Amino acid sequence: MATLSPHTSPVLPDADYARAVLRAEARAITSLEERIGADFLQAATLILRLGSVGRVVLTGMGKAGLIGQKIAATFASTGTPALFMHPAEAVHGDLGMATQQDVALAVSNSGETEELLRLLPTLKRIGCKIVAITASKESSLGRAANVTLEIGKIEEPCPLRMAPSASTTAMLAMGDALALSVLKARGFSREDFAMLHPAGSLGRGLLQVVDAMRKTDRMVIVREHISVGEALAHMARPPRNGAAIIADSDGRLRGIFTHGDFGRLVLQNPNTITQSIGTHMTSPCKFVRSDALVVDAQQLMHEKRINALPVVDNDMRVLGLLDIQDLV
Repeated sequence: MATLSPHTSPVLPDADYARAVLRAEARAITSLEERIGADFLQAATLILRLGSVGRVVLTGMGKAGLIGQKIAATFASTGTPALFMHPAEAVHGDLGMATQQDVALAVSNSGETEELLRLLPTLKRIGCKIVAITASKESSLGRAANVTLEIGKIEEPCPLRMAPSASTTAMLAMGDALALSVLKARGFSREDFAMLHPAGSLGRGLLQVVDAMRKTDRMVIVREHISVGEALAHMARPPRNGAAIIADSDGRLRGIFTHGDFGRLVLQNPNTITQSIGTHMTSPCKFVRSDALVVDAQQLMHEKRINALPVVDNDMRVLGLLDIQDLV
């Protein structure tokens, strides 16, 4: 059995060559601009018109298959149902994943991948429309597809001119262009995106403020006449708050007072602690509506350098507090 010989060359990795790889991949992407035309718009329209039951079924072998998986994930995360079907498994039963309502998106640089070509007759019998991303319309895949997105012949920067890199980058870029064009045409919103990304920092940022704020039972709401000292005592009780919200008798926002405000004031006048909080509150203050996105509220807090943001309804009644400690 043949084995790889151990690497004994004293040659060190070449930074200039690494930069050349990046330039080659950048050229591969740039070359696609002139290829966005009638075929691209036809493919995007097919996907846009899938309706509520159709999906994009990605398929590809090897490195192209990995690119297909990423394209499927991009479609799914931007509101177009999609899945990946492995060509080798497909001919052993997984073709049942595809239906006549679907668009099959086949990815292959050469367009001659045997495992992929074996799927095409059955996909056509099922009734799938076939969109190909491949180097040439004259390849077997290009000729068989209903629509072919041609990426052209792309020279790989690999010293052997064999390992897929620039070509897979181009296929991924074409898939991204297709998925995001469909997203834009559909009018997919940030709220839609948030619904599909509920986890992690990205998902938290796209939550509505009402889902991330402290409710009134976990915050300090006081009237203007109480003293600064009384407000500070309330803020010190669990759950500890870095701010007191000042509201009127109807619960409408009047202002805000923070630990930072107290620190600055007490240095100027130690008697501040006995004075009414209404005298020293920030009023009017910044606030946010409950249906705003957390990411927008965070941007406002960053721009204004504030750590607490009252949340109000349309009548300015206090609903909650967005505290930077809860967002970190």
